[in-house]
Amino acid sequence: MSPLQMGLAALGCALLLAMLAYYLWLATKNRPRKPFTGSVDGRGFVAQEPTLETDGFEGGDFAIPVPEKKPGLDALIDVIAPIGLEAQVSGDAVLAALPPTRRVGSKPFAVEGLNATSERWEAPVAGQRYSQLQAGVQLANRAGALNDIEFSEFVMKTQSFCDALGGTPDFPEMRHEINRARELDQFANDHDAQLGFVLRARRAAWSPSYIQQMAARLGFVLGSTAGRMVVPASLAGAAPVLSLGFDTQAALADDPTLSALRELTLSLDVAQVNRGENAFARMREIAAAMARDMDGVVADDNGMPLPSDAMEVIAGELERLYDTLDQHELSAGSNLARRLFS
Repeated sequence: MSPLQMGLAALGCALLLAMLAYYLWLATKNRPRKPFTGSVDGRGFVAQEPTLETDGFEGGDFAIPVPEKKPGLDALIDVIAPIGLEAQVSGDAVLAALPPTRRVGSKPFAVEGLNATSERWEAPVAGQRYSQLQAGVQLANRAGALNDIEFSEFVMKTQSFCDALGGTPDFPEMRHEINRARELDQFANDHDAQLGFVLRARRAAWSPSYIQQMAARLGFVLGSTAGRMVVPASLAGAAPVLSLGFDTQAALADDPTLSALRELTLSLDVAQVNRGENAFARMREIAAAMARDMDGVVADDNGMPLPSDAMEVIAGELERLYDTLDQHELSAGSNLARRLFS
């Protein structure tokens, strides 16, 4: 082989090696990021199982909401029909007479009793005795206002309950209640805020387990469905402060580490979360932290980046919304607000 041929062969080999190195680098660059699952000791890299333990989120001190102590039914958002009784009734009898479903159309239906001992309204409990009863149906929710058909169904369901128990219902005038339902529904539509941020990957995609690990460091825990995580409220039983979501199919894959995700969503259901949780401030801080640590960018639903001045405008609007809800006895995170905005 001549020197020229040997030189060309060597050059070809070098070119092939360079191309191979480039494609290996490119494949590594585009591979979904996986959770950090190891540590370095004196012997090298030691594999560990990924966990969802959180280091805690140092986003500031937040006030712990005070739990409400109110009966379920409230004249502000419910149609209420008092039920006359000839004598006290047992909780067991009330429970036996209740209809099998607790809904009227798309609205919740409920029966409450005035406990003869505590003299407080409550959902019927076996072993207790009640001197008064009342039935109610919600005037409005996110499915819309109570309509004529639903009101008529409420009347029939309550009358059937009363016939089984020997009570006499006193129904309010239908047209008045339907008008109240429409007014409440209009108010709810005008003051319902559900905020969402989209976090998009700048370069490398993310695996579901990587997202879960990074979110857990900021206080998220696994939600009730695949692909959903939540920041729990300070008060047990309250709605989550924030939700994080990503593709459900990717979360359910046989090997989630092979799924490549390029975006996730952070969401806040304003009326469901107590004002004292400072949910939007936490949402901003978490979004910024995730964008920094995961090499992403925070955008709105249309993919437009959200600058800090836009965040300040949203924060100001939210404060005015909180004030309005407070003034109408529908404070964010309260029992009434959670029922109305559901």
